[in-house]
Amino acid sequence: MDEIIKKLNNKQNLNFEESKSIFEKIMSGKVKDEQIHDFLIASSEKGETSDEIAGGVYVLREKATKVNVPEGTVDTCGTGGDGKNTLNISTAAALLLSSFGVKVAKHGNKSVSSKCGSADVLEKLNININLGPKDVETNINNNNFGFMFAPGYHSAMKYVGPVRKKIGKRTIFNLIGPLSSPAKVKRQVVGVFDKKLLKIFAEALKNLNLKKALIVNSQDGLDEISPYSDTNIVELYDGKIKEFVLTPKDLGIKADNFNNIVGKDPEYNAEKMKEIFQGKDNDFSIAVCLNAAAGLIVSEKSKSFKEGYEALRKHILSGKVINHISNLK
Repeated sequence: MDEIIKKLNNKQNLNFEESKSIFEKIMSGKVKDEQIHDFLIASSEKGETSDEIAGGVYVLREKATKVNVPEGTVDTCGTGGDGKNTLNISTAAALLLSSFGVKVAKHGNKSVSSKCGSADVLEKLNININLGPKDVETNINNNNFGFMFAPGYHSAMKYVGPVRKKIGKRTIFNLIGPLSSPAKVKRQVVGVFDKKLLKIFAEALKNLNLKKALIVNSQDGLDEISPYSDTNIVELYDGKIKEFVLTPKDLGIKADNFNNIVGKDPEYNAEKMKEIFQGKDNDFSIAVCLNAAAGLIVSEKSKSFKEGYEALRKHILSGKVINHISNLK
């Protein structure tokens, strides 16, 4: 362990196998808190690589309580941490996708870096966040949506909890978490808080054999696709990585009031979600359809953002999505 920390302090990167080995020891309770602390700090100060992230994700997935999902199931878990305190856009996009026939295994947590995490808002929508694997599987099979509350599925995280709390700032675990779905999905939309992570995440997901993923970061600083500004996107598909920029105006989007997507507490965010699922048209509805369109692309149910976005807009404005949400358990 000391050799690894020394290597990181010398700004040398770990390869995939080295990362796997170190995380295996940490997540098995074989490493002292002081060494975990030094490892996380050194890793953060050096800057995390795709191999290092992929190694951690591999171990965390292996140690997670397993959820078996149909092929083609999608996750929309992002990093958070953009500091913008928006409404729960990716959670709403996941629910919208499930009402549109896409199977979604949503992996998430309670609030860490915002006022309201995905688990917080789902609770207010009367969706049970504490279901075990069998119930999650049943929900996905029956209603296209299942939520996996991260602390209930990643018991190995207990070995790093106290150290992370003591450090009190972002570490490699904030990057590993969103990719560590207990359902081991092969298709994912991932929002990241920093443009520099786009390619790194794509390479990490390639290492983990994902079929298709879109990693997004908007130019106005969101870890989502923004309706107000261009969004930088990196696509992973069958081992090939490509980059492109999505411009909202090209889709005919005319959103203009950022305050419309700013969130508050879980109760407020849940109410705003219910409004758009009942057919209310506003910037939040537009943002949710835009991000859900990314889910249609990774699930290969839509060939383009324009096609997916327009279909979802028609669907959400019908007001029928609220009936689907009411049936979720």
